[in-house]
Amino acid sequence: MNIHLENIGKKFNTEWIFRDLSFSFEERTASSILGRNGSGKSTLLQVIAGNLHPTSGTVTYRCNGNQIASDDLFKHLTLVAPYMELIEDFTLKEMLEFHFSFKHYLPGYDLASVIELLEFPAMKHKQIRQFSSGMKQRVKLVLAILSDVPLILLDEPTMNLDNAGISWYLELIRKFAGKRTMIICSNLHHTESAFATKSLQIEDYKR
Repeated sequence: MNIHLENIGKKFNTEWIFRDLSFSFEERTASSILGRNGSGKSTLLQVIAGNLHPTSGTVTYRCNGNQIASDDLFKHLTLVAPYMELIEDFTLKEMLEFHFSFKHYLPGYDLASVIELLEFPAMKHKQIRQFSSGMKQRVKLVLAILSDVPLILLDEPTMNLDNAGISWYLELIRKFAGKRTMIICSNLHHTESAFATKSLQIEDYKR
């Protein structure tokens, strides 16, 4: 998917979070949005995801040359973010079944193989509320990256992951993300998004 931002800005009340931002996220390319905590990275990602409307400017989406209406955007993306919650009353199996009733698995994968990728098969019938914060983050990442969508949005993807979890995340990216558009919000560029080939510094647009 190709995403083109044309002079977009976002403000809350009278404060501009960013403005006059033009940038293109290229199809089948990993890009990073960089900046300090509180600089507006997550707000920009929410605009790109269609969850917030820009105060000014336009966002255009194209997939395989065809323009995508904003109302249909949700069909084409997945999002991982700290403010997104899993359904804690669900077991792991139920959580996966629920998610993949709305999204297709990547070709060649199914419930069993996704649970195997998570590397804690003994938790299959445990409620999500019993998972550690790092295990929950792994579940979020698998739900996003193993979904057959052209756009993956990741906000602080290594949050709550230990060193083994970070290595697992980077291997997940290496194996499954290569042919899709990916946007990663990060203030740990060398850990989370060093594989990105383009970057946007959000603080360049805070005027």
